This record gives sequence, C-alpha cells and structure tokens, in this order.
Amino acid sequence: MRPLLLVAVLLAGSAGAANVEVLVQTPAGTPLADAAVLVEPLAGTPARARPRGHAAIEQRGREFIPWMTVVQTGTSVDFPNNDTIRHHVYSFSEPKRFEIKLYAGKPGQPVVFDKPGQVDIGCNIHDWMEAHVLVVDTPYFARTGADGRATVAGVPAGRYRVRPWHPLQKGAGAPQDIEIDDAPARMTLVLDARPRQTKPHTEDPDRY
Repeated sequence: MRPLLLVAVLLAGSAGAANVEVLVQTPAGTPLADAAVLVEPLAGTPARARPRGHAAIEQRGREFIPWMTVVQTGTSVDFPNNDTIRHHVYSFSEPKRFEIKLYAGKPGQPVVFDKPGQVDIGCNIHDWMEAHVLVVDTPYFARTGADGRATVAGVPAGRYRVRPWHPLQKGAGAPQDIEIDDAPARMTLVLDARPRQTKPHTEDPDRY
C-alpha cells in the first residue's frame, strides 16, 4: 500500500463517532413520546453506507404495534397478524400505496418502503386501528420513548442537522445544527404536537 493511501486509511479509521442524545418536549414542557429524531448530514459530511433494513409492524389486540416507526428508504416491513381475527391493511399515502387484503398470520411478502415521506396506515375492517411510518434518507435516527428521550448511536464525526418529527405535529419543529466529534451531543428539541390518544374499540371483537 502506498504511504499516502495508508495515511488516508488510518485517518479514516480513527475518525470519531458519538451518540446524539435528545429530549423532545411539547411547548408546555411535556415529554413527547413516539417522536422521530433525525440526524441529517450537512454538506461535506458523507452518510455511512448501510444495508437495506428490515422492520415489522404487528397487529395485536386489534392495534398496530408500534404505532409509529422510522425506517430508512429501501427498508422492507412485515405486517404479521398476531390476532385471532383477520385484518385488511392498507395505505393511500403517496410515498407508499399498498394493500394487504383480509389475512391471518404473516403475509408472504414484506412491503418495501422505497420513497421518503410520511405513510399513514389503517385497517379496512377496524377503523380505530392506525399506524404511521416515516421513511427517511438519513441512516441516523431514533424514536422517543415515554420519557421523550431518544439516542441516535454511533454518529460519525461531522456536521449535522437534528430535527424532530411526530405524526400529530402542528408544524415542523425547529432543527438544531451540531458538530459531532468523540463526545456525546445532548440537546432538547421542542415540537408542537398532540400526543397519541388511543381510540376506543367500537366493533365486535370476533368480527372477521
């Protein structure tokens, strides 16, 4: 290996990476669960290559679990039905229109989310069932827990924009730009969003 190339490889291998730890709150200071935290590379900061991911959104107790999912563009998602009744899963959202007609168990093929954007999902039989998928181009993302906190792990050194997202937001949250080195980055983001409220089950549980 030529000396200059060896130096470049060593420098690349020594580049730092750190966690981005974020608290997402409403304007009233309440922790916001089920929010996406996106860490997007700014100009000059390349995103690391990642293989196509895989995720699952199950149906259990006549609900979609999880209610909100973040995936990278190109991810395949399974929709296993773990109820004792059948479901009919669909989406009319522009980034990914699809339909899985009445079924039980696990469908034969996953759904590939190949375009970025928000995808809202429902069940054609049970109107209260809903789920949301945010498809993103960045490989660095996480979802907040009940405490409003999320950690995006292993972000390489560079310049990034961190922004929040929620299916029930009233407007885009204000992003923050950060410089990542070897130390964890910590911040609080405010997002005007309505927390999820579970809808009542209004139909015969044995239907379908």
